[in-house]
Amino acid sequence: MRRTVAALGIALALGAAGAARAGVYSDDLGKCLVRGATPSDQTTFVIWAFGAMSAHPAVKQYSNFTDAQRIELNRAVGKLYERLLTVDCRKETIAALKYEGAQGMEQSFSVLGQVAFRGLMGDPAVTAVLSGLADAVDKQKLEALGREAGVAGALK
Repeated sequence: MRRTVAALGIALALGAAGAARAGVYSDDLGKCLVRGATPSDQTTFVIWAFGAMSAHPAVKQYSNFTDAQRIELNRAVGKLYERLLTVDCRKETIAALKYEGAQGMEQSFSVLGQVAFRGLMGDPAVTAVLSGLADAVDKQKLEALGREAGVAGALK
């Protein structure tokens, strides 16, 4: 069970679907999770994922998350998981588990992760920072690369 919850957390944090295509039951569960998770819930998921990723030694120096905050976020997200799976989406969860197993569950949570992160990435402040990347790239080198690949203008 602990491994399944961790895998669901990773799927949510990454918002990336597994190699296999989602089945009808995991697709239904994914839709239900998105409907069931309020904007506040989605923000909590994103903060939790950010807090977890900030524990990595390569990025830890850029964050001020404490262990106590991470524990509290785990508790909050645990309660959200419980509510979504056992109350809001109970019928869909049972069907996904029964017919598609743990992989179906992971795929369902990746849908919620994608939606939650899309909301984060769509914020004007985040978009402004991300758009700054265009100023840091040599456009002529990218255009030359596109011409060499036979797709001129593809990397504008």
